[in-house]
Amino acid sequence: MSASDVKPDANSKTSQDASSASSENKTEEVTFASLNLSAPVLKAVNELGYEQPSAIQAQAIPLLLGDGNLLGTAQTGTGKTAAFALPLLSKLKTSQKKPQILVLAPTRELAIQVAEAFQTYARYMKGFHVLPVYGGQDISGQLRALRRGVDVVVGTPGRLIDHINRRSLDLSELKAVVLDEADEMLRMGFIDDIEKILSKTPDNAQRALFSATMPPPIRRVANTYIGDAAVVRIANKTSTVEKIDQKYLIVNSHQKLDALTRILEVEDFDGIIMFVRTKSSTVDLAEKLQARGYAASALNGDLNQALREQTISKLKKGVLDIIVATDVAARGLDVKRISHVINYDIPNDNESYVHRIGRTGRAGREGKAILFVAPKERRLLRSIEKTTRQPLTSMEIPSGEEISGQRIERFQNTILEALKKQDLSSFRELLAKISHDNELDIADIAAALAWQAQQKTPLYPSMKAFAAPAEKHKGRLKNTEKNKRSHRDSDRNESAHRDNAHNKSASHDKPRREKAPRKPNPKGDGDKPISQLRQHPDVELVRYRIEVGNNHGASPGDIVGAMINEAGIESEFIGHIDMQDEHSTVDLPDGMPKEIFQHLKRVRVRQQAMKIEQVSGLGDKSRSKLELKRTNKKRPKVDGAGKKRGDKKPSRQPRTPKPEDFS
Repeated sequence: MSASDVKPDANSKTSQDASSASSENKTEEVTFASLNLSAPVLKAVNELGYEQPSAIQAQAIPLLLGDGNLLGTAQTGTGKTAAFALPLLSKLKTSQKKPQILVLAPTRELAIQVAEAFQTYARYMKGFHVLPVYGGQDISGQLRALRRGVDVVVGTPGRLIDHINRRSLDLSELKAVVLDEADEMLRMGFIDDIEKILSKTPDNAQRALFSATMPPPIRRVANTYIGDAAVVRIANKTSTVEKIDQKYLIVNSHQKLDALTRILEVEDFDGIIMFVRTKSSTVDLAEKLQARGYAASALNGDLNQALREQTISKLKKGVLDIIVATDVAARGLDVKRISHVINYDIPNDNESYVHRIGRTGRAGREGKAILFVAPKERRLLRSIEKTTRQPLTSMEIPSGEEISGQRIERFQNTILEALKKQDLSSFRELLAKISHDNELDIADIAAALAWQAQQKTPLYPSMKAFAAPAEKHKGRLKNTEKNKRSHRDSDRNESAHRDNAHNKSASHDKPRREKAPRKPNPKGDGDKPISQLRQHPDVELVRYRIEVGNNHGASPGDIVGAMINEAGIESEFIGHIDMQDEHSTVDLPDGMPKEIFQHLKRVRVRQQAMKIEQVSGLGDKSRSKLELKRTNKKRPKVDGAGKKRGDKKPSRQPRTPKPEDFS
């Protein structure tokens, strides 16, 4: 755990003065139960498996449970969200209709993340509502939610200014205002917007500002609007772990277990510690690994000391190869045979990451650390790289060929070991007799025995879980350094441009025009996806139908975002999107894995389940089966006079329109 100290400035409350050493000792003794959180919030925290507050949480929660203001200096990934969300929720009264808590965030991704955290911590608070507001999203839904009433608003400065100008956001009853990552908002040019928003908040509202650094403009805002505040500084004393090979893998949450299984197949490991966030996750993951044939066991705070020591002893003796643990349970764990540390869940605290990977690479040995990162957790990855002062190397999910190669090598080593240590003379005689009696070649008999021996663990596995995204269309998954950098830059530029654009549009009070969906070219060329025509003509696309359309408030951008974030498909591989009122169609690469397909069925766009279904391939097959069935019906032949053969009545001519038809 990092050292932390509380050092009040000239305007700070002297009652909060403490040395860094005593602060650290105090943090070690603090538990969430001792912080006087409300019963519903504490129940949610316990259910999440949080065992001990981080340094900033232990210092900030007691301050914010009171009426004082807070000025916090801490890096991203130190647990700041819980540091302000838990105490503010503990004081919240859900009976009111107007917002009581306002959180300012620099990007829409962070705004969504903070809003989700509030919702998670308030799961046992009846009538609680939180609303994320950010640019690039249809404002009508936000307006409806604000009219219904929300307790917490989390938003980017640009969209918040938009709502303030529209008078749709009433800040008169705010009890608390939080500025999260203030230095990042300064870098993106939001300092004027921040001051404008703060000037509209009540003077008696509690205020908290969190920033990794404290540049002069941020300090000026703090002096003007924060005033009498206690200062909490979390010192960053971590250093680079040089002998540990650190790698990361971008993987969606529903793909983690399959990715882990593949990694365990190809990695040459001795002992492994896997870290997860919660106690329940340790048991769940350990059981799944046991079902896959691995000697794994859980290690969490619910184990008594005797069972904990027994588990560690088994790991040291080689009876167990894998321990699935939480941060607190693994504290003080020192086992020399640990060759790998796998962060199955990315830690919320950068200090925890350093302590986790420090479990390997001991006694001068080299170790390996692998970090699983969900697409929306890239910010935490960048923060970890900044803390460790070295970049993590990107890795890809092992391919089927790599897994097959490793299994063949192990199979070969087993045979060679048997040839060296076993007396095989009687078996040679047996094979010779089988060969003679059945007129078979010895090589054919050996092949049959090899096939029989590998049935439980096939040497040539048919593993298609990631075949399409990782092998067939390399580059689609966003786990290369180039894609990482471009995604990072585009996210920042897009967020700043989007929010600034809303600032301008709000001042002119002009409604934004929605782009009409692109219509297919009657000749057929326009119906082909642009990506297939221009970039990847060798990629075969198929058409899918999703039950999300214009009437649900969805846009093509919403669908593209869902495919990128939930299926891991690069935007360049997403073809033509045809928006209809109640549904849409989208062209995607052929070979979508089954688990991703099933996952997309449950994904919601604009609160509407996608219920994705493949309708057909492209070209003449681009229509649904129902449409093909209708158009392939045998049509009656018509003669030159327009009559169906066998009909007595002539075909009906269209009625001439009358003037009253247009009245």
